[in-house]
Amino acid sequence: MKQITQTGPTVENAISAALEKLQVTREQVSIQVIQTEKKGFLGFGAKQAEVEVTVNAPEPAVEEIVQPTAPEPVKEAIQPESAEESKADLKELAIRETSDYIQTIAKGMKIDDLKITHRQKGKTVSFHLESEKVAMLIGKRGQTLNSLQQLAQLVANKYSNQFLIVELDAENYRERRQETLEQLADRMADKAIRTGGRVQFEPMPSYERKVIHQALSRRLDIETYSEGKDPNRYLVIEPLK
Repeated sequence: MKQITQTGPTVENAISAALEKLQVTREQVSIQVIQTEKKGFLGFGAKQAEVEVTVNAPEPAVEEIVQPTAPEPVKEAIQPESAEESKADLKELAIRETSDYIQTIAKGMKIDDLKITHRQKGKTVSFHLESEKVAMLIGKRGQTLNSLQQLAQLVANKYSNQFLIVELDAENYRERRQETLEQLADRMADKAIRTGGRVQFEPMPSYERKVIHQALSRRLDIETYSEGKDPNRYLVIEPLK
């Protein structure tokens, strides 16, 4: 998947610039607003808008099937499968293949007791993993789980004819990690106010940066923004003066 982070005077300007660089239309991408533009006070503290634009996986081409001419008229025509049924079948295939892929990776890690369940909500498919060796699937600060999630999404969209968002969780790690990030966000924001200077986090994936952005979005005494390039992109907190 192609993905870029773009800044601009406004959110719309940043999105337009990103679309031009990627040579795609707005309907072909997913957009995450990392930071809205800030005018600052008396010219100080102004910040440009920042967005993350991801090109959606293209739908697989459907080969045209040429029907041979029948020597005699067909008395009863067989109705083709509806588009909705076909779409549902492909989604089920994508889910099944993704689950099999995760199992294959787990067995390669000597994990033979992995149990996988899933649930669907719109374009999002969430897989929940259970195992006695679940710590191996999560890895240090979720790095293994994050990498496996990215690979699983590629597999799912290889088989689906509509873009799917894949989420992986193991023993409710995501929920526990979110609580940890929200608590860390408050501590780091308080530190920025106390010291009067900027503080920065270690590099983390975009969805974790989003958790912190949202956790601090209601505070009026600080601002947050991201710097660097993935996979070393990190979040910064600065007190408003």
